[in-house]
Amino acid sequence: MSGETSGANARKSRWWQWFSGSTADDAKEQGTDTAPASGTRELTVREVWLPAKRRMISKIADFLIDHDLEVLPSTLTVAYECVTGGAPRLAQLILERTEKGLPITLGWIEEQRGESTHDKNGEALAVLMGRLEDSLDEFSKTTSGARNATNEYSSALRQHVDELEGVGRAGVVITELAALTRAMMERSIAMETELACSERRAQVLQTSLEETRRVADMDHLTGLPNRRAFDHMLEREMRDARDAGESLCLAFVDIDHFKRVNDTHGHPAGDRVLKFVGETLNRIADARCFVARHGGEEFAVIWRNHTVDKAWKKLDSAREEIAGRRLVNRANDTPFGKITFSGGIADAFAYPDKSAALKAADEALYLAKQSGRNRIFTAGESPDPQAKAA
Repeated sequence: MSGETSGANARKSRWWQWFSGSTADDAKEQGTDTAPASGTRELTVREVWLPAKRRMISKIADFLIDHDLEVLPSTLTVAYECVTGGAPRLAQLILERTEKGLPITLGWIEEQRGESTHDKNGEALAVLMGRLEDSLDEFSKTTSGARNATNEYSSALRQHVDELEGVGRAGVVITELAALTRAMMERSIAMETELACSERRAQVLQTSLEETRRVADMDHLTGLPNRRAFDHMLEREMRDARDAGESLCLAFVDIDHFKRVNDTHGHPAGDRVLKFVGETLNRIADARCFVARHGGEEFAVIWRNHTVDKAWKKLDSAREEIAGRRLVNRANDTPFGKITFSGGIADAFAYPDKSAALKAADEALYLAKQSGRNRIFTAGESPDPQAKAA
């Protein structure tokens, strides 16, 4: 064991030399391993920042070594972001995955970073659409008010013009005033028409924005709501269920051995499996059940006014339906084998907040995976392999 430790220390030392561009002898010559001599000389900027830079590079090197990652631009970027706090969500996911004993691979990192980018883009799009919708609402109110005002103004002008033109003895001045007023009336009518057209265009744009928002909340592979839509729905359902005094359950579902499907049959075939599972889960959805693709091969479900047992039975019926099917890859007539999923369910109101409830459901899913897969566990349930096994 001591040999392995010394070997790891030696490798870490070599990484340190590679990153710093210097050797241990160089460091000694620069005096980085000794305390500064006493005296009144002020330290230079280089002397102040160089140790901090070296510590930063050492942390990045440790990150790559600890997770057995190759030295690539992408892994260096991830290491830097995690060490400096630039990617707190990714760092938390890496910590949770490491605690579960799962490896941190380049493919997994790229998948998480891709989902993070998608989420950020989706959130930015949602903010922009929200601002534009507010502007359109204000514009619609303004045009509607202006159109009503010009309509009333035109009616009043028309009445007064008729009265003026009926007074023959008023002379040239009244006649000219009537002509001027009629011109103003015609202009106000034209403005009313233009405002009505603008209002109709605003309504068309509003409809387009609603369609854009719907598309932004949809997973294009399965047709289910995506993770962003799930997060918004969960917040709303928790608030409404709490106000109504109703129960609320949530679940995470993960396809078992999905990587094996992709590796054996290719990603297009894997996409068809995802669509099949999504369609099956969506059949249990109704006004009280919301199903979304949470990311990758993972799905999420929300049940309103359902007990944990009732939610478990519905989800387990979908699990049995999928496990009972024998799917074939139509591209080459090769059987996929048995496709199954594991699930974890939690009572949302049994925990102090949304994050704790999500974590409880995720931990229940992890126990289901560890207990043999193709089964559903509820939060707090014993990981006994015989409990609710398929």
